[in-house]
Amino acid sequence: MAIDSPPLTSPAEAASPRMSGRDKLTLMVLCAAQFIVALDFSILNVALPVLGDDLGMSQADLQWAVTAFALPSGGFLLFFGRIADLYGRRKLFLTGLVLFTVASALATVAWDPATFLTGRALQGLGAAVIVPTGMSLLTTTFAEGPQRERALGISGTLMSLGFTIGMVLGGVMTDTLGWRSTMGLLAVAGVGVLLAAPGLLTESRRADRPRLDLPGAVTVTGGLLAVIYALSTAAQRGFGGTDVVLALIAGAVLLVAFVVVESRAAEPLVSLPMLRRRTVAWGNLAGLTTFAMMSSVIFLLTLYLQEVLELSAVRTGLIFGVTGVAAALAGMTAPRIIARFGARATLVAGLLVQAVCTAALLGLGDGPAGAWLALVGSSLGCVGHLWAIVAYGVTATSGLPDGSQGLATGLVTSSQQVGLTVGIPLLSALASARVSALRGAGASFAEGTLGGVRLGLGVDAAVVLVVAAATFFGLRRAR
Repeated sequence: MAIDSPPLTSPAEAASPRMSGRDKLTLMVLCAAQFIVALDFSILNVALPVLGDDLGMSQADLQWAVTAFALPSGGFLLFFGRIADLYGRRKLFLTGLVLFTVASALATVAWDPATFLTGRALQGLGAAVIVPTGMSLLTTTFAEGPQRERALGISGTLMSLGFTIGMVLGGVMTDTLGWRSTMGLLAVAGVGVLLAAPGLLTESRRADRPRLDLPGAVTVTGGLLAVIYALSTAAQRGFGGTDVVLALIAGAVLLVAFVVVESRAAEPLVSLPMLRRRTVAWGNLAGLTTFAMMSSVIFLLTLYLQEVLELSAVRTGLIFGVTGVAAALAGMTAPRIIARFGARATLVAGLLVQAVCTAALLGLGDGPAGAWLALVGSSLGCVGHLWAIVAYGVTATSGLPDGSQGLATGLVTSSQQVGLTVGIPLLSALASARVSALRGAGASFAEGTLGGVRLGLGVDAAVVLVVAAATFFGLRRAR
């Protein structure tokens, strides 16, 4: 049987939501690393035009500034989550932090597109190491119960806040200090975490050292890479490109092959019996959906506020600042709600709140009232979003032994990262197609953008609502 290093908390401490001073510092370090990675997902969005002019990148090539990070960060998550289980979570976590920090410094001083994209790709690879190992260290440090629920609540809040704050910081820093400051901030933050982490984290690994499932690692990594590439490219050029179609086909074939390989492997990368656990399967589906759809709401609202209402980056940032405060408050209250009503009920309720608030944003127009609707709708939607984040993390990792926590948290973090990776390009592609159709019919730029944003929000709300209903019935049967 797999044996892990004991958690820092005793059984008596685990029964209480109170944490020791060391526990708080450990949680702060782990959450800071997750926050930096989430920040990296969005901090460059506003800076891309300036970055392109500075490095001589064409408009068509700018998508690679995002895709070069998204491909490895989403594609290698399961692989590194498993490697950490086998060879040491602390060791791999620190290695990932070093790689991410060095890569951020390289992107900061990049002198040409090739150097910059290399830095971005290495950032993504570092993120693929940090996220699953950090979550595994969190769930093995804090035993199942109130402390883990509180820790997951704080971690989920900061993960969501990182994406939102990145949108704000990216614009402000680019306007005042230049685009390089966005990458420099990540490098400095990485150094800060590296200085604190070694003295706080203890090693944790499986004792039995099973063989690595190499065929499973190759097929799942290749499949995720192909799908992420296809969706990222489709967001810029549509789904009609030959490379997009071939990548989607290749991704589907490889992911099917992965399932076949795992069903026959003696020591699989992903335990199919674990995926057949309804709490794991439905929890991760809900997590992927809430991350993908809420990040898309923030992205679509950014387009709306700046291109339809023509608000400045600062005023747009203030709106998302309020949204961030609402998310932080929701993350702090989520553990209490889970303790009162249970993780499953909280998960479904969070998805429903997110869906209803997103649907309310269909009332956005081209007048000043739209800014207030965007502020209220996104803020309340983020409340439901954070409830869902914390609840799905608890749902998908509860009832599992410590030896399986790396795999379980690998699935949880894969849901987060893949959601952040695929949601925006997918709905952006739909919105772009709608904008092109309306512009072709004679609509103005603002009218076309508004129509595209509304379509994206409508699809977003419908997807979350369907998944909320499916999760309710799926988890109800799990009882």
